[in-house]
Amino acid sequence: MISRRVFLKNGAFGFVSLGFAPSFLQRTAMAAGAGRSKQLIAIFQRGAVDGLSVVVPFGEADYYRARPSIAIPRPSSSDRDHAAIDLDGFFGFNPRLQPLKPLWDARQLAIVHACGSPDSTRSHFDAQDYMETATPGVKNTADGWLNRYLQTRRAEHVTPFRAVALTPQMPRMLQGAAPALAVSQLGQFGIRAGQASDALAASFESQYAAAADRLLNGTDRDAFNAIKMLKTTDPSKYEPEHGADYPRSPFGQALRQIAQLTKANLGLEVAFADIGGWDTHVNQGAAQGQLANRLDDFSRSIAALVVDLGDRMADTVILTMSEFGRAVNENGNRGTDHGHGNAMIVIGGDVRGGRVYGRWPGLAVEQRYERRDLAVTTDFRDVFGEIVVRHLGVANAGPIFPGYAIRPSQFPGLFA
Repeated sequence: MISRRVFLKNGAFGFVSLGFAPSFLQRTAMAAGAGRSKQLIAIFQRGAVDGLSVVVPFGEADYYRARPSIAIPRPSSSDRDHAAIDLDGFFGFNPRLQPLKPLWDARQLAIVHACGSPDSTRSHFDAQDYMETATPGVKNTADGWLNRYLQTRRAEHVTPFRAVALTPQMPRMLQGAAPALAVSQLGQFGIRAGQASDALAASFESQYAAAADRLLNGTDRDAFNAIKMLKTTDPSKYEPEHGADYPRSPFGQALRQIAQLTKANLGLEVAFADIGGWDTHVNQGAAQGQLANRLDDFSRSIAALVVDLGDRMADTVILTMSEFGRAVNENGNRGTDHGHGNAMIVIGGDVRGGRVYGRWPGLAVEQRYERRDLAVTTDFRDVFGEIVVRHLGVANAGPIFPGYAIRPSQFPGLFA
């Protein structure tokens, strides 16, 4: 048995290890009653997705010359089920992104193409680290750019649920001094207190409940019960709204839980999820196969999240990213090797959608980066910066992007 004195001492350390003290209970309840704040949902496609097969430059003849086996057919192809979905006469969606087409038509979805890092690395590990810290070429950055955002933008009512990653481990993007949670299943939400975690988790509810009448007032007790709800709720019992139908995949269920957490009104401001399987060196496929299957899960999951959130999307931006793109030419295994420039997708009620942003550099050999890859014409930090400034409302984004000058003149123009 753990004595009450030891429990309270170690319990406090458990809270502190997450970046908050027991007084968060009252702040959580206050946030629940506050008006909606702006929200960002960041999605990382780990493994370097082939942006040229996601947002297809079907108006570029060199695309078809470079990919005789895996190019996505033009929209005018007789094989319409496998042809690109025309967006603007030059770019088209991979046909497995059909669930996202209504968002494009409603001008709620925008694309930034030829986007990426100025650093030349083709290492997954380094490129992911650079994108998550927003410091390309610098390996010793202590914290992630989203954590620096949380440090810079002081919320009026800070809650432990302000930043949540639906992942087993804290992503690099959210690591740092500001409080953030990583939990793969809301039903497994609990306390982390180092080596004492298991013992504290087992004793937390019984000992805290025994002292609740003495330690908690009514508002605090309501908030504590909300946390208990998150710990014990079976996500499978959550009922999405508006007919939203999430895939049963880990990614689909992660987005389902983000919707669930958003609707709990506990102050969620930043959410994170990731999806792997994009490193398609062999048998990548086109409208069918390895890449297409991942895109099917990806697009149906995001479409379900948008439908489920309903009018909350007016205050929400969904941002997708990947560490780099793939080489323009297909390789001898009917796949693609590590490349450079890529495509990002931005979805939200205040996004100027229905457009592909960024200067298109072309795919002729002399137009490529190092004569092999899609060149980068938009630095990913300018996409991040525009979202931070124009959606999340940070007046001075300088501390969030050390070593880089954030200038509105460099923004893609995603927001009015």
